[in-house]
Amino acid sequence: MQPYAQRRAALASQLAPGLVILPTSPELNRNADTAFPYRFDSSFYYLSGFAEPESVLVLVTGDAPQSILFCREKNLEREIWDGYRYGPAAAAETFGFDAAYPIEELDERIVELMKNQPRVYFPLGQDKVWDARLSGWLAGVRAFTRAGIAAPGEIVEVRDAINEMRLFKDEHELDIMRRAGRINVEAHKRAMRFARPGVFEYELEAELLHDYYRQGSRFPAYTSIVAGGANACVLHYIENNACIADGALVLIDAGCEIGGYASDITRTFPVNGRFSPAQKAVYEITLAAHEAAQAESRPGNSWGAVHDAATKVLAQGMLDLKLLKGSLDEVLETGSYRQFYMHRTGHWLGLDVHDAGAYMKNGAWRTLEPGMAFTIEPGFYIRPADNVPAEFENIGVRIEDNVVITGTGFEWLTDDCPRSVADIEAWMAGR
Repeated sequence: MQPYAQRRAALASQLAPGLVILPTSPELNRNADTAFPYRFDSSFYYLSGFAEPESVLVLVTGDAPQSILFCREKNLEREIWDGYRYGPAAAAETFGFDAAYPIEELDERIVELMKNQPRVYFPLGQDKVWDARLSGWLAGVRAFTRAGIAAPGEIVEVRDAINEMRLFKDEHELDIMRRAGRINVEAHKRAMRFARPGVFEYELEAELLHDYYRQGSRFPAYTSIVAGGANACVLHYIENNACIADGALVLIDAGCEIGGYASDITRTFPVNGRFSPAQKAVYEITLAAHEAAQAESRPGNSWGAVHDAATKVLAQGMLDLKLLKGSLDEVLETGSYRQFYMHRTGHWLGLDVHDAGAYMKNGAWRTLEPGMAFTIEPGFYIRPADNVPAEFENIGVRIEDNVVITGTGFEWLTDDCPRSVADIEAWMAGR
């Protein structure tokens, strides 16, 4: 539990005196009395390591810092139905909190903790129920005004500080993310090997999930995209119910989650194991854009440079294929390339698949620094249109990998997944 305690101490040290209040996510019903599988709030877990619902983390900042957990009481009868609960006493000892109390005592104790605190740090607007409870706690403190008790005079958004911390992965996090990457690579390779003309998209999704579970990842990090043929030109296609015809490309964008951390890989490959000339041309341009983005992924460079490098390669490729007219500068300036490439080249990665952290500081793309983990994912999507030759219609390609910035460059988290045309065709030939 040492990394979590260190993060709590680091957050408290950078905040002015006050009280941090951070609830975890609520349980949600899927239907009737059946709940969705529970997933904790990422920032709550980042600071606590505690995965149970109905929990709140409280940090007292200032000269006498303190970390307090509110959680469910030990209840042997409920454990028969729902499984193990730590309870306050075991949670405090196991997770290194200074104190822990039953969640039922939160309202009473939080009012006492808020008395004479100058400010409260809180995730404002994240949940209307918790916003209302905060208002009630403040009213409870103000009721003691005549007794000389002061209520907090300032409510500060706490997520900005936490998100900045989460942007820089420590070694504990990177070890988990490396494992998530390894699991995801093997799952993508399995799905690639299983593919053949006439397979349904959901059959490939089943191969992914099988390998996730087999390797210890109980849940995907997001709903898998398994898109054959024209479906690959729908960026967030999740129906996964079509039969994939001979000669079609398959785009799989899928990730596993383990220890709370996500992996996020996209591979595009021919269902029959061999790229057609048109498919290969589009794929090679996208791969070249991926490599250009890699070259810009180094400390001291800007986040925007990664996207710009990939975009230039893609735009030139569109010109080379006669999909667009004009010069490269014109295509970039007018944004006409967005007909075929309409998203950014990557995103932060961590406890959330689109992880916390600002992309800009003071109006400029931020500088890449060691510990920043992100995806590199250029794409090329060709829907039928007047300026599209028939051989290129409905070709959709995306290539996505995960990296982390180091002191000298970057470290791959997903490099073992076949990526070149030759490697993909060779891997699929072994079916």
